[in-house]
Order: sequence, then C-alpha cells, then structure tokens
Amino acid sequence: MKNLDTVVNLIGVAYGLLLVLTVFVRTRVTETMRVDAMFMRQPTEQTRPLNLIVGLVVAGYAIYSLV
Repeated sequence: MKNLDTVVNLIGVAYGLLLVLTVFVRTRVTETMRVDAMFMRQPTEQTRPLNLIVGLVVAGYAIYSLV
C-alpha cells in the first residue's frame, strides 16, 4: 500500500510542476492541462497565473506527503 501512496504523490508532484510550467510555456500539452481552462468559461491571459498558485499548492502538498 505504501508503494501506491508514493506513486500517487509523485504524480501529484509532476502535475503541480506541469501547472507551474503552464504559466511560462505555451505548448499543446500545457494548454490542455491548465486549471483555469478546465474550470472557467472564458480563460484568458489574466487567469493564467491561477495555474501557478494551484501548481505550487499541489506540488507542495505532494512533496509534504512524501516526507
């Protein structure tokens, strides 16, 4: 069971880092994974920094859970 927890937390770290990357890099993959594009009707460049905040929270919590 511990191995599954580790895998889930590593996926959380990877997704958090991907969200942080979406603020700075615009590729097909990063645009698809944007949190603001998933949950807002009209995502714009002004809503893009939301991905940085959510990415830091997700990655931080996953790193905390690994420790």
